[in-house]
Amino acid sequence: MSHQVLVFYGSYRSDRQGVRLADYIVRSLREGGAEAELIDAREIGLPMLDRMYKEYPAGEAPAALETLAGKIRSADGFVFVTGEYNWGVQPGLKNLTDHFLEEWFWRPAAIASYSAGRAAGVRSAVAWHSILSEMGMVVISSALSVGSISKALDAEGRPVGEGGAALARAFPRFSADLAWWMEAARTQRRTTPPPY
Repeated sequence: MSHQVLVFYGSYRSDRQGVRLADYIVRSLREGGAEAELIDAREIGLPMLDRMYKEYPAGEAPAALETLAGKIRSADGFVFVTGEYNWGVQPGLKNLTDHFLEEWFWRPAAIASYSAGRAAGVRSAVAWHSILSEMGMVVISSALSVGSISKALDAEGRPVGEGGAALARAFPRFSADLAWWMEAARTQRRTTPPPY
């Protein structure tokens, strides 16, 4: 049985570069046999958080929230593709994740960061590690970090140059780590109810 993976991306900029990494990850996961779907915060267009999904009476949440809640609950794992804004996380992606809580529980998450410069978004990745852990996910130890994003991936999300070659070498371990934890969590959920 293949794994269902949601790949979250959160830039709202008009000239987005990180979507190249998100597209690469979705395509590569699919090539490896997973059912991967891109969840683009800008396309979903949730408002700034006022009320979490769980705070709506049953059946009264906006359609976009209801649909996404179902996808999150059905997924085996998640990949968060994040840029770095002023040493921090992207507000669009953070806003999307904050609309949910229990829906995330007991599944693994992976972090892939990027930037236009050499730092590759690693400060954002570090911040996301604690955020996702607090939200009930197990964050895998493997991570992807892509610097000079526009030189590492072309417009179609295909690796190019030295940066692209480094990404292609790193991805198999990243993917295998996530797959191992997804299978472990799936097996555990089948045999033992979560403690809360």
